[in-house]
Amino acid sequence: MSLFSDWLSLRESPVPSTAVELASNYVCAAALDMGGAKPMVTAHVVETLPEGALVPSLTSANLLDRRTVLSALRSALEGVGKPRRIALIVPDTVTKVSLVKFEKVPPAASDLDQLIRWQVRKAAPFPIEEAQVSYVAGAQHADGKEYLVSLARRDVIREYEDLCQEAGAQAGLVDISTFNVVNAVLAGSPTSSGDWLLVNVAADSSSMVILRGADPIFFRSRGADADGSLADLVHQTAMYYQDRLQGQGFARVLLCGAAAASGGRQASDVDRMRRSLEQRLSRPVETVDPRHAVNLGGRIGAGQALLDALAPVVGAVLRGRGVAA
Repeated sequence: MSLFSDWLSLRESPVPSTAVELASNYVCAAALDMGGAKPMVTAHVVETLPEGALVPSLTSANLLDRRTVLSALRSALEGVGKPRRIALIVPDTVTKVSLVKFEKVPPAASDLDQLIRWQVRKAAPFPIEEAQVSYVAGAQHADGKEYLVSLARRDVIREYEDLCQEAGAQAGLVDISTFNVVNAVLAGSPTSSGDWLLVNVAADSSSMVILRGADPIFFRSRGADADGSLADLVHQTAMYYQDRLQGQGFARVLLCGAAAASGGRQASDVDRMRRSLEQRLSRPVETVDPRHAVNLGGRIGAGQALLDALAPVVGAVLRGRGVAA
């Protein structure tokens, strides 16, 4: 079987060997060598962004200080060998993600596409004609088939793509951070079974995704300025899981991004966050470690902030890689 999920991308294309994440507080680029028994990160760069230079938004311009972000992106690309083509990761809050279920799925792909667009247009904060819509099949239920659907404004995605083009690299695919952390987890733990929860923390937002094996059954993202603590939000998610998704308990709970979100949060702070989640969920919480999926070059240190930053870029390169088990 394949070890890698056919996960969602806002623009489908063969996967490049270099990925770049444009987060609100940093730019991370990593190049992978896929030639060995286990993929290896051969080069990586993390460039810090000042507050306010990149402000993720679903409905308005994101690059408020374009010159600064462009300079950081150029430096990151130079540090990983000036690739001509990259996988591009944008913040979760650039998209609106939802799960939709259909009792009957049209046999024609074009009909399914129209049905999904009709379903999500009611909740879209802008005209669906302005949206770039992507979807991937989710879980099969007794009462129908579920799809994970992501939509973004075309002009917002184009803003990121044009920036990459000006920096000398074409964005071969565009995806969001949390989806690619999932890719990294699945690549490192292909035999995962049961229900599991990923909590992905960014400087501007937090996202939660619940998967049943490799099928997404829940997704939620909120801004950092929302009411309530992260532990509160995770607790609410766990209650919804039990009450509405027939949850029987999480086989695994994973945390990613807490150190990178703060520009290098102290390990003790990450531990406090992890313990807070453990108290709410009454079970252990692991931090995501992309080294389960890739080797790091001999000179690459492995602090938690770097592991957090590498997880989504590693996941973006590994998505769709059909390694036989």
